[in-house]
Amino acid sequence: ADYPAALLALKGRVITNKRCISAEDFFVDMFETALEQGEIIIRIDFPITGFSAYAKFPNPISRYAIVGVFVSKTSDEVQLAVTGAGHMVFRALDFEKALRKDFSSNAIKNIAISADNLNTDIHASNKYRAHLINVMAKRAVEDAVNNGTTG
Repeated sequence: ADYPAALLALKGRVITNKRCISAEDFFVDMFETALEQGEIIIRIDFPITGFSAYAKFPNPISRYAIVGVFVSKTSDEVQLAVTGAGHMVFRALDFEKALRKDFSSNAIKNIAISADNLNTDIHASNKYRAHLINVMAKRAVEDAVNNGTTG
């Protein structure tokens, strides 16, 4: 549940016994990937980032992300991926655009995600998840700036 956000935000590549699949193409739908019959993942490659961090609001029992946000910054690019909120992992392009101009939590404090395509279940409504995306995004950016992985 957490790894898809990292794979997408870090622009990872899934290497199988048959081919290389970009993170953008790997996730097809909820619980569905682009893997074909008999295809086995042999490794995952990630480019080097300048900063990266992950913040999640976990379900108190399962610890799966009700909303998780992974942010990664290189010298010329910012990627921000969200997991747990929708039926599959996705990038938050409005956040990325704002963070390219100013990589700070202040740059995204007023950005709102539409709740229309987000999950509603016994754990959280779609509107609450939309709110949590912004909260977790700000935390991830702050953590990336202050303590995030460099390398």
